[in-house]
Amino acid sequence: MKNIFFTPGPAELYFTVESHIKKALNEQVPSISHRSAQFQTIFQEAEENLRNLLALPDNYYVFFTGSATEIWERIIQNLVAERSYHFVNGAFSNRFYKIAQELGRSPLAQTAPEGECALVDTGKIPTDVELIAFTQNETSTGAAHPLEDIYQVRNSHPDAIIAVDAVSTLPYVDLDYTQIDTAYFSVQKGFGLPAGLGVWLVNDRCLAKAEQLVQQQSIGSYHSLPSLFAKAQKHQTPETPNVLGIYLLAKVAGDMLTKGMEIIRNETKFKAGMMYQMLSEHPNFTPFVRNEAHRSKTVIVAETQSPSAEIIGTLEQNRLLIGDGYGTFKGKHVRIANFPTHSKEHIILLVDKMSAIL
Repeated sequence: MKNIFFTPGPAELYFTVESHIKKALNEQVPSISHRSAQFQTIFQEAEENLRNLLALPDNYYVFFTGSATEIWERIIQNLVAERSYHFVNGAFSNRFYKIAQELGRSPLAQTAPEGECALVDTGKIPTDVELIAFTQNETSTGAAHPLEDIYQVRNSHPDAIIAVDAVSTLPYVDLDYTQIDTAYFSVQKGFGLPAGLGVWLVNDRCLAKAEQLVQQQSIGSYHSLPSLFAKAQKHQTPETPNVLGIYLLAKVAGDMLTKGMEIIRNETKFKAGMMYQMLSEHPNFTPFVRNEAHRSKTVIVAETQSPSAEIIGTLEQNRLLIGDGYGTFKGKHVRIANFPTHSKEHIILLVDKMSAIL
């Protein structure tokens, strides 16, 4: 029996990935030039499948980077001259805020206790901030901002660029892309792919902002929005990219399209419901996010009465691998991925094994 990875990234590979890798090797995809017609076809397939899968509007563009972590830097460099505003509800949203500081900007933050989401008070957000950042699904704590909060901020600050970290929630989350300006993710979570590829979705407002800033200051020499856009028009990238990763993303996005996003979303909700019910009823576990409206459906985090290492070790004996707590919560939490790659049978098996831990 193989291990089943419920770790929140890298996670279990999507069930079709193995066959796609074999086909890619037969076609020698990892060796092709990123300036070749073959790569342009791969790029175009990935872009079109993502556009259809996520229902992207026509004024959005799909760019490929090394990781979602890289995109934090590119967002600040390309879209912020002075001030950004960050809703911080965990380690990763806080890291984005810190990167803005490290790049010499003057960011502001509204910070919530970990395990909660910051209450949106639009009156506290200055009218002159250039970008407002949400981590829609905080992977470290399992707290998920309701989409209505994000859209409320868009309505109150229409001139600000709205950026959404959807790293551990896409493709599940049903974003209204007309209410935001940029979203991003990395493929080793919800898309069930090997790590090493970030995907940056931007609209034309972002491109216009970058073109404005480049006249005033450096927006970086690597993966600037103008350079990404110029190459993407030819279905290329500025540098030698992760060609295999883009190929696999194209294929898996196509597989998900065939299955249907409505089915994927309904299954995700069903699986999350089973998991949260078990955690709420079990004497050894407590859902870390108390407010049910803020509980992630894709990264489920629980406090443990006994050391988490014992629980992780017990499950590992059954080939079920779950994540430890993040940062200061290491040893006190478990984190469980519930991505499209995890079947209902996978979750039922995990629920049964965790229920038996006393």
